Amino acid sequence: MNYWLIKTEPSTWSWNDQKKHKVTSWDGVRNYQASNNLRAMKIGDQCFFYHSVSDKKIVGIVEVTKTYYPDPTDETGRFGMVDVSYVKELVKPVSLQTIKSDSRLSHLALVHQSRLSVMPIPLDAWKIILEYSI
Repeated sequence: MNYWLIKTEPSTWSWNDQKKHKVTSWDGVRNYQASNNLRAMKIGDQCFFYHSVSDKKIVGIVEVTKTYYPDPTDETGRFGMVDVSYVKELVKPVSLQTIKSDSRLSHLALVHQSRLSVMPIPLDAWKIILEYSI
């Protein structure tokens, strides 16, 4: 299993939307690096669900339930999407500030490539972040 972080603006698609709908298509990604990360996802991979812009925090976990397929919202036909399903809400959301303050997490794309919307999370970092959420 691999681990990821996917970002969303809560005004567009929030954690509450995800909880209510359970499964959604993760569409609208138009960055090649982020799209390549979507392509690499496998069924069963887990993703941190991150509220960007105003909140800047990880609020829950979703699981990949359908691998990469064409995104019908992309008129160019270059980009795709995956489906993710609700797994669980974090007991305590983990803020970007908390992540940036932990030197063990300084290598994460979340710290260095703040605009990247889909990124891998190494297992050691996944476990550290989960510790903050307890």
